[in-house]
Amino acid sequence: MGPWLLLAAACGLWAGLGEARPACSSPPHLWCSSREVAQACQAEQLCARRAAHQGASPVSVQLYYESLCPACRGFLSQQLFPTWVMLNDILNITLVPFGNAQEKKEGSKWHFDCQHGQEECQGNMMEACLIHLLKDFDLYFPVIFCMESGSDVVGNLLPCLKVYAPELSVANVTACVDGDLGSQLMHQNAQRTEALKPPHQYVPWIVINGKHTEATQSLAMEALFRLVCNLYQGELPSACHGKLQALPSPSPQSSCLRF
Repeated sequence: MGPWLLLAAACGLWAGLGEARPACSSPPHLWCSSREVAQACQAEQLCARRAAHQGASPVSVQLYYESLCPACRGFLSQQLFPTWVMLNDILNITLVPFGNAQEKKEGSKWHFDCQHGQEECQGNMMEACLIHLLKDFDLYFPVIFCMESGSDVVGNLLPCLKVYAPELSVANVTACVDGDLGSQLMHQNAQRTEALKPPHQYVPWIVINGKHTEATQSLAMEALFRLVCNLYQGELPSACHGKLQALPSPSPQSSCLRF
């Protein structure tokens, strides 16, 4: 799956809302920031639907992963990102790039050993820095998706930034990766991963609404969209209509085992 899914989804949303007026200059994630913006972008109905969801807690999905694990890349690009595009109003996603890496402290600095080599450590740190620097999930997740869905995760940083976050320079990301900040971010992710209960045995390790079970892991890997629709307790978005049929039986999924 290529990085054009977000653009295609955005185009479909524009088409569904009607042709935008020239006065609309805000990106889709800001259409509901004020009544005036919603009117200018012809998004009143969309914003009303979002308001209806505010009474129920969103479904929480935490993904513990590593940047070069094929199973992690597949889940992020083929399940998590498309589900977020369609159900972002009822979904709360947390990304923790570290996975099966190991850390040790030498002097005052942390050093990391990653399952797929130093390039994976670099990719993990790039994505941790993107999360820290961009802060807004709507900004950094498309960049990470773009990197993970291409053929070269680390090499994709520059073109993905140009498309999805042109306000952030590669130089700022590189300074984070090469400096103490990147090391501290990775150490924090190591601590968050180590604190998992039960301890993770492989990646991707998926925690749904604060819990991990083999059954929910398998369902998320196979049909995350349907799982989120089934778990949400509020008024369902239109995208979920017709998606509430029985979930598939859990089945074995690919993963990168902890080493």
